[in-house]
Amino acid sequence: MPDRQGRGQAAEQQAADLLTAAGLVEVARNYRVRGGEIDLIMRDGEYLVFVEVRFRSRRDFGGAAASVTAGKQGRLTVAAQHYLLKLHALPPCRFDIVALQAGSAPQWIRDAFQPG
Repeated sequence: MPDRQGRGQAAEQQAADLLTAAGLVEVARNYRVRGGEIDLIMRDGEYLVFVEVRFRSRRDFGGAAASVTAGKQGRLTVAAQHYLLKLHALPPCRFDIVALQAGSAPQWIRDAFQPG
């Protein structure tokens, strides 16, 4: 059984493959700043998409998608704001979740939440 980091990298690759097959283009992976991290940053047409990838081997506590709490959303927003500061023009943006649950098909939730 792979370690937690190995499972996380495999889940991120599976999510990137899913999104790329749907026509999105990868811009960055594992963008980290103090206070937050974004698993994948993708381009979907004119949109810049900040993607949180969640993997759960069990369905306890609501499963993978439910594990993106308000606190996690806040940390994603901090990292996204930092990333956007580097750009010359602000594109339209959204936050997506790719939830991977053992034994189930991946769930891609577009526009999963609005930054608070």
